[in-house]
Amino acid sequence: MQIGQETMKRSVYCGEVGESHVGQSLCLMGWVKRRRNLGGMVFLDLRDRSGICQLVVNEKSPEAVHEAVRDVRSEYVLAVRGEVLRRSSPNPDLPTGDYELQVETLIVLSASETPPFVLEEADQVSDVLRLRYRFLDLRRERLSNIIQLRSAMLNRTVDFFATHGFLQIETPYLGKSTPEGARDYLVPSRVYPGSFFALPQSPQLYKQMLMMSGFDRYFQIARCFRDEDLRADRQPEFTQVDLEMSFVDEDDVMDIAESYTHFLFENFGTGMEAPKFPLQRLTYREAMENYGSDKPDLRFGMKLHKICGWALSVDFPVFKNCVEAGGCVYAICAKGMGQASRKQIDKMTDLVRLYHAKGLAWFAPGESERGSILKFLSDANKQELCELMGAESGDLILIVADSERTAQTALGQLRLKIADEQGLLDPNRCAACWVTDFPLFEYSEEEQRYVAQHHPFTMIADEDVDYLESDPGRCRSKAYDLVVNGQEMAGGSIRIHDRDFQYRVLKHLGFSEERAKANFDFLLRAFDYGVPPHGGCAFGLDRWVMFFARTNNIRDVIAFPKVQSSSCLMTGAPSRVSEHQLMELGLEVEAKPEGDAASEGAEE
Repeated sequence: MQIGQETMKRSVYCGEVGESHVGQSLCLMGWVKRRRNLGGMVFLDLRDRSGICQLVVNEKSPEAVHEAVRDVRSEYVLAVRGEVLRRSSPNPDLPTGDYELQVETLIVLSASETPPFVLEEADQVSDVLRLRYRFLDLRRERLSNIIQLRSAMLNRTVDFFATHGFLQIETPYLGKSTPEGARDYLVPSRVYPGSFFALPQSPQLYKQMLMMSGFDRYFQIARCFRDEDLRADRQPEFTQVDLEMSFVDEDDVMDIAESYTHFLFENFGTGMEAPKFPLQRLTYREAMENYGSDKPDLRFGMKLHKICGWALSVDFPVFKNCVEAGGCVYAICAKGMGQASRKQIDKMTDLVRLYHAKGLAWFAPGESERGSILKFLSDANKQELCELMGAESGDLILIVADSERTAQTALGQLRLKIADEQGLLDPNRCAACWVTDFPLFEYSEEEQRYVAQHHPFTMIADEDVDYLESDPGRCRSKAYDLVVNGQEMAGGSIRIHDRDFQYRVLKHLGFSEERAKANFDFLLRAFDYGVPPHGGCAFGLDRWVMFFARTNNIRDVIAFPKVQSSSCLMTGAPSRVSEHQLMELGLEVEAKPEGDAASEGAEE
């Protein structure tokens, strides 16, 4: 880099300065993290993506350096040259803490205004401020390290799939809008006024078309877009490691997915207790009955127990009426919580009601037994319940009577809440499993029809084909989800590869033959020309980075994330466009809101 009469070329990164450099003259470049003036001596902490190196300006430094350093403040960009020395007072908390650079040349490459927040104290300021100045926020060591972790995972992922014979093939961003999913992000066409492209929610149909094209092992680091409400682990644009394979069954796909998962833990799971391979497999039914969730957290016990038979033996109308009406009674045993306060139990009741349960019954066995249903229980009832639940004196049995799904879900959520409060969710322990045999369809009360549990291209279990017309709710799919510590980290299925059977499934989803052709003509047309059996899987890359970075916020792992309203506070997107641009697209906006996304950041 030519700077005036001086040619400066960076020798190493700041965080790489070490013993081998002592006595050498190095050139470093970076941002000033901190400046300390001790009279005749000035110390600067110079930062780049690799870390920090201390600079010292003292009596040995030229006068020009003393003059230049007078104006230097935090976030100034510097180029410096000097000799690497051992520090007289090492800093054991810093990887480069044994060394410093005696500055002989100092050039200010760029000055900085006073930042709107102190980077080291950014966690104490609002998200709005940090996201508006995201380019500053990303200079923080923690976020910088997460983005570098993400980069390493991407690079190693490409290597992994290449060594396993997968072809990396890109699929289009501008595609056709199809139903049966989240809302699409639409892109108007200038060439075809009134027509729209859709950004892909996933490369699902494209990767199936690639199987039909003869590329039997495909993968891609795929960008995906969904116009849906956001939460801590969801963004409108996200990344998945997408793969598809031909001439395979579920075991083949799950095997390669397990190999990749093992690879991730080996390379990025530092300090974590990796799951045991091969991974445990649970059916959807087993997961719901035992854990109240199709994403079960297996790091702790506290399983659900179905106690309908016991409930019928109790002289308690709520239980009897529920079971006789076709509902279920489920219970969990919270070990050592028998002395929970009334306030704690009220909070538990509020939680299960949040998941639509009508209420929460409870019983704490022991010498000073207590419970909301105590007066309805005989001694035999109490003894049998404790035996069923494995409960002892000092434990707390919590019971929900409702529809089967409601009881399972409500107690499943309560199970997780108790585990969190009791410190049972060890972040360094990893428990993983496959959940299989999902329902092919689920009935939507809102739409008054069956909808696909995964997507309309998922193959039915061989044993359930005969139920497709007679009892579609009974049909299981050849779908599988990879769950780690209660989070869905990957999911996939074996796909339908028969044209007539695809029509049958679409019919149950409310598609006429004409509508099916209108929406999926290109796929159905390809079915006429030889389709191999195929299946695939997609890993949520953002969630894996969150997992290994030990963060619960997806914004931490994306360089430039959106806020809850799907806007970008840094750039102000989405924003209004000119009338000329709208005219070219043949569009007219009826009402334009005032301001833009950047000015609406106060929502956060």
